[in-house]
Amino acid sequence: MTGLTMKELAYVEDEIRAEVITAKTLNWCATQCNDQDLKKTLEEMAEKHQLKIVDLSQYFNRTNNVQ
Repeated sequence: MTGLTMKELAYVEDEIRAEVITAKTLNWCATQCNDQDLKKTLEEMAEKHQLKIVDLSQYFNRTNNVQ
């Protein structure tokens, strides 16, 4: 694997932050729902974004060779 530049690492960090915000927003929206089907859908969407956070974080942590 080739090393990532500082700019590329910054893009990864930005994406992780965006996923965190999206997951938190979806979870908050789910807490506001009275419709159980919609609430479940929002919670599932939030979980998918949380899994993306884990994937990106694992990739970020594996990439130690910064150029």
